[in-house]
Parts: sequence; structure tokens; C-alpha cells
Amino acid sequence: MNEGLDPGYAAAAEDRARGHSLHRPLHASAWCVAGCLVLGLLFGVAYAQASDRAPGVDQVRSEILGKVHDAESRGAKLAATRDDLAARTDALRAQALAGDARGSGVLTRLGAQEQAAGLDPVHGPGIVVTLTDPAARPDLSDQSRPAARAKPVILDRDLQTVVNALWAGGAEAVAVGGVRVGPSVTIRQAGGAMLVDNQPVPSPYVVSAIGPSSRLQTGFVVSDAYLRMSGVAQLYGVGFTVAENDDIRLPGASAREIRSAREVGGQ
Repeated sequence: MNEGLDPGYAAAAEDRARGHSLHRPLHASAWCVAGCLVLGLLFGVAYAQASDRAPGVDQVRSEILGKVHDAESRGAKLAATRDDLAARTDALRAQALAGDARGSGVLTRLGAQEQAAGLDPVHGPGIVVTLTDPAARPDLSDQSRPAARAKPVILDRDLQTVVNALWAGGAEAVAVGGVRVGPSVTIRQAGGAMLVDNQPVPSPYVVSAIGPSSRLQTGFVVSDAYLRMSGVAQLYGVGFTVAENDDIRLPGASAREIRSAREVGGQ
């Protein structure tokens, strides 16, 4: 405590008084310059590689998007061909079986089974339940980057709960995002995408149900699904609406492939 000043200060002051000057060694300055040059070279090479790689990444992304669009187009054409062949098959079946009483009975039973399986397009009054994921928050840090997708809040079990509540409320036909819900149709998530009968359905998720409007709405409002989605809407900002519709049109459900069949009745 008595000698608070380091002796080196007095030595430095004495050197300055004598006219001496302290010089940094030359090799230290040389190493500093060399280090700066190496860092500059590294940053330059990294920038050049990033600049060269950016066009390649954009090209790969464009090629992938093109392949996806081509696959979607081929899938749509195949679906249209399938629907046309199914309609022609039904017409030929009706023509072959409508000639006698036995064939007419078979057609009647087939029609009842197809109606129960949801294979026929239907229309009528009902209600529409719409669920919408909240929008993603904008990223203001870097406007050059593509906008990030919103993290899905609505889960597959939420849609399953809504659909089951509508069935319990007296719905005669239900569709999610335009995809008819039949006996073997599943609603599940895979990689963040919502799949209904293995078909991707984006947000907003529109659940349409045909049946007595007042009965459907009353039964749905008092269901656990309504209470669940109301809570999710308040907590996470999910869009949740229920509306009546006098004329809802739903397509037929996709029929499963028949791999084997056998004739019955002893013939």
C-alpha cells in the first residue's frame, strides 16, 4: 500500500527525459501485417465460393420445383383418367345387370353399399367448420431470404376430433379440404403436411358436413371438439369459424382397389 506506483513508470519517465524512444520490433509488425493478409484472403475466398454457389442453389431449387409441378400435373391427368374409366365401368355394369330382375336387385344392393361407403357425390344443407393456422411472423433481419413458413398449430387429432363430433351430431357426409371422408379414410400429419386420404390439404382446413343444419350446429357447439378448438383459438390465435350453408356439394370418396373376387351362389 505504501508503494502504489509500479517502478516501471519511473524508469519510463527517466528514459523519456534522456531522449530515448522505444520502438516496436520489426518482426512483430511483419507478423501483424501477414496475419491481416491471411484473414483477408480467407474472407475473400469464402465470399467468392458463396457467390458461385448461390446461382447453383437457385437452379437446383427451380429444377426441384419443376419436377414437383410435373408430378402434380401427371397425377391430375391420371386421376381424371381414373374417374372417366370408373364412370364408363359403372355404365357398362348397369347396362349388363339391368336386363332382368336378378340383375336389378344386384344393382340396388350395390347402390346401397356404395352410398354407405360414400362413393357417390352428394349435396345438401349443412355446416362448414373452418380452421386456420396463424400466420408466420415476418423476419425483418434479412429481407433477401425467403419467408419462413408458419409452424403448424392445428394437429391431425384436432381435425379428427372435429370430424368425429360432426358424425356424432348427425352428419350424413363429411369432407375435409374437398376430400370426402369414407370408412377407410385417414387424417394424419407427415412432415408438417396434413394428409387426408393420403392427399395433402393446406390451411385453412375446411370441414364440410351435410345434414340438418340446426341439429348439426347445436350438437357441435356443445361437443368437446368445439370447446377444445375454442381454447386453441384463444391461446394460439388459430382461426376457428362455424357457418351454415344451404347447399354443400361433396365429391365421392375414392374406392379401394378390389384385388380378388369370387362368384357365389353355386354358379
